[in-house]
Amino acid sequence: MKIVFLDAKTIGDDIDLSGYEALGTVVKYDFSTQEEALERTKDADVLVLNKVPVNAQSIGAAKNLKLVCVTATGTNNLDKAYLDQQGIAWRNVAGYSTETVAQHTFAMLFYLLEHLPYYDDYVKSGRYVEDRIFTHFEQRFLELHGKTWGIIGMGAIGRRVAELARLFGCHVVYYSTTGKNHQPDYPRVGLEKLLEQSDIVSVHAPLTAETENLMDREAFARMKRSAIFLNLGRGQIVSEQDLADALQEGSIQAAGLDVLCEEPMSISNPLREIKDSGKLLITPHIAWASVEARTRLMEIILGQIREFFGL
Repeated sequence: MKIVFLDAKTIGDDIDLSGYEALGTVVKYDFSTQEEALERTKDADVLVLNKVPVNAQSIGAAKNLKLVCVTATGTNNLDKAYLDQQGIAWRNVAGYSTETVAQHTFAMLFYLLEHLPYYDDYVKSGRYVEDRIFTHFEQRFLELHGKTWGIIGMGAIGRRVAELARLFGCHVVYYSTTGKNHQPDYPRVGLEKLLEQSDIVSVHAPLTAETENLMDREAFARMKRSAIFLNLGRGQIVSEQDLADALQEGSIQAAGLDVLCEEPMSISNPLREIKDSGKLLITPHIAWASVEARTRLMEIILGQIREFFGL
C-alpha cells in the first residue's frame, strides 16, 4: 500500500506517524498545488490531506486510488460527485478538537475581557515600578459570572463551551443556524434576541448558505457596546469589513477571531488596520491544533485506513 500525504506541514512535524509506515510505503509532501498533486497521486492507494482540492484536475491520473482521508471535519475541498463516479471512498474526522477549541475560546475571551495586553504592557514598560500604590486598575473589567453568553452553533464544540460558561456562572442562550437543533438544557432564541441580550457572543457553526455573512453590519449594530464577539467557526460567517467598522466605531467592545475569510490573511483584509490588541485579537487558525488534538486526529485517520482495508 502507498500512502501519500499531500500537505503534511498542516499536521506538524511533532506528531508520531510511525503507525502509517507499518501499513506500507509512506510519502510526505510539505505542501502540494493542484498541479503537483496530479503527478504525486499517480500511484497512491491512499491520500491524506487537509486543504488540497481533490477533483479530476488533482487526482485524474490516480489509477490505484481507493481512499481519501481529510485531516479535518470540513470537506469543502472534495469533489464528492467525482469521487463517487471513480469509486473512491473518502473519510473525514469530527470531534477530535472539541476540548482544544473550547479551551482556546476561553483563552481569547479572558485576554480581551480582562484587558491583559494593557496590564502586561503596564508592567513590562516599567510603569508598575514607578507607581505609588500596590494596585492599578485603569482599565476596568467585569466578572464573567452573571453574564449572558450567546452561542451561535450548538454542535459538539458549542455544547462544550456552554458547559464551561455555565460553570463560570453564565446564563447561556443559543441560536440554531438550521432551526433543527434542540438542546433542552439551554434556552433557544432567535438571532436578534441573542445579539441584543448577550455580553459574549461566540460562533461555533459551520459555513453554510444560512451562516455565510451572518454577522454583518446589522448584526453588530444589535449587540451591546460592551459585548465581546468571538469567531471560532468559519471566517466567511463574518463580514470582515463590517466587523472592522464596528470595532472602529465602538459598536462592540472587542473581538477575537481564530478564522478569517482568506487564510493566510490577505494583505487587503480591513482588520489589519486595527492595531489595538485590547480591541482585536486574531490567532492564525490554531484553536484546533493542540498536540493532543493533532495526535488524536491522526490516530483516528490511521484507524479509518485500517478499517477500510480490513487490517
